Amino acid sequence: MNNETTTLISLKKAMKRVDHKLQALEAQFKELDFIKDSLTQKFEHHSKALASQAAQDELWTAVLAPKFTSMELNILHSYVIDVLVCLHTHVVEKLPDLVRGLPTLASVLRRKVKNGRIRAVWESVLEECGLQEGDIRALCTFFIAHGNKTEYYVAKVRHMYIRDVSVLITNMVKNQSLQGVLLRAVQVVEKGKAVSAPEEPKSSLKELIPSVKN
Repeated sequence: MNNETTTLISLKKAMKRVDHKLQALEAQFKELDFIKDSLTQKFEHHSKALASQAAQDELWTAVLAPKFTSMELNILHSYVIDVLVCLHTHVVEKLPDLVRGLPTLASVLRRKVKNGRIRAVWESVLEECGLQEGDIRALCTFFIAHGNKTEYYVAKVRHMYIRDVSVLITNMVKNQSLQGVLLRAVQVVEKGKAVSAPEEPKSSLKELIPSVKN
């Protein structure tokens, strides 16, 4: 074996070693890239969770901040009840074959997540009423926050106490987002689209919204 042959063999071995090292480095880079993507996803998920929690905290603060009198709170809560009942009624009217499976608004909110047909009808009803998902979250929060300390007032009684509830909302609710939601809720009811609640709405509407656990 001459020197040239020996040199070629040594060179091939060296190239193989380099190739193996490059493959090892490539594998390490892929692993690092996977770890980076995983950490990025976790960070984004955590950021979204924090943002969602912050939004919920802000909403609850906004709902609990106004110092309404009992009468004012009863009136506003009655409007909220009417809108929630209205939404549920419109949905089941469009889905007559699912009436038994959608006894409450809470059941609609739960099932629309996985049922495309219910979701499509829900979105259609919201659009017809001029409302959005965020509005419903705010209305449900208002319902939960004040449901145990309010009395339902029918429309005639509301108008006896307050002629223009929008003025009350504008003056008392400082959070602009919540103010807009309540004003839209009143508009839906005053247009005649909301369904009147039963005589004892508290007992019959308990299932409208999922219970809140401490």
